[in-house]
Amino acid sequence: MVDQDSALLHAFVLDGRGGARSISREQLDGLQLSEQESLWLHWDRSQAPAQHWLREHSGLDEFSCDLLLEENTRPRLLPLPRDELLLFLRGINRNPGAEPEDMVSVRIFADARRVISLRLRPLLATDALIADLLAGKGPRTSSELLLELARHLTNRVDDLIAELSDQLDVEEDRLDADERYRPDHSLMLQLRRRAAGLRRFLAPQRDLYAQMMRSRQPWFVEDDDDYWNELHNRLTRYLEELELLRERVSLVLEAENQRLAERMNRIMYRFTVIAGMFLPLTFLTGLLGINVGGIPGAESPLGFFIACGLMILLALGQLLLFRRWRWL
Repeated sequence: MVDQDSALLHAFVLDGRGGARSISREQLDGLQLSEQESLWLHWDRSQAPAQHWLREHSGLDEFSCDLLLEENTRPRLLPLPRDELLLFLRGINRNPGAEPEDMVSVRIFADARRVISLRLRPLLATDALIADLLAGKGPRTSSELLLELARHLTNRVDDLIAELSDQLDVEEDRLDADERYRPDHSLMLQLRRRAAGLRRFLAPQRDLYAQMMRSRQPWFVEDDDDYWNELHNRLTRYLEELELLRERVSLVLEAENQRLAERMNRIMYRFTVIAGMFLPLTFLTGLLGINVGGIPGAESPLGFFIACGLMILLALGQLLLFRRWRWL
């Protein structure tokens, strides 16, 4: 359910068996949970009603509220007294017209029976999590809710990295198949920029998963550590693939620069050989063209043809000499 007036995007009571029931903003006041139930509230933090509820009715202290509502954050984990947690996660931005590497922030407060999440822009990971709950195969507790949300966020990273790798594969294949093909520079720069942007948030998020593994809370499910460790390993692999992606982009650009340099060297070599061929001929014609007396053959009707023959012989001699030197 979505309550635009109160900025409460979704409110679910987890039944402890993988399902959930939706409640309204009015039902939230005075809500009593059974022993196996947990509460998940998902707010739009840009709305004043959400900020008012968080500060006045959530029961969180001022320090926690300030952190949840601050403008800029990075992935981090902050344990609180009374076995509570503050988590700041990032997810791939798949909103229309947005850059995927401009990752969407989701701020979370969690304890044994309650999860409060806040976002500024829509996030597909929460939609997938809600679909699991409505299908009866979602998280059963607060700790599983955190884990499932992190898993959905990580899955989106996998999809994006595969997409970037496919784009680079196409450019590499074209470059290998056609020596005259020039890679798309704008695409190469975009891939490098996206890889750098993703690393900016994924590296601290990987460390957060490792910290979740170490700072086990009493209300965590028994095997949660194994799943957090798996997410940590997956993000480590994605970061390695992003680093490899940047290296591959550099290799593609270096290969193109090398090809351009070799082509320019061949062109300059040909110009040098041609200039070397005509240099003696130019000297000879310049020498015979001076306006002074005593030029051999100046009075002979065959002088011109003799001079042309000498230049032809000189050119042939140069060709033989260049071939012997392996310049040609």
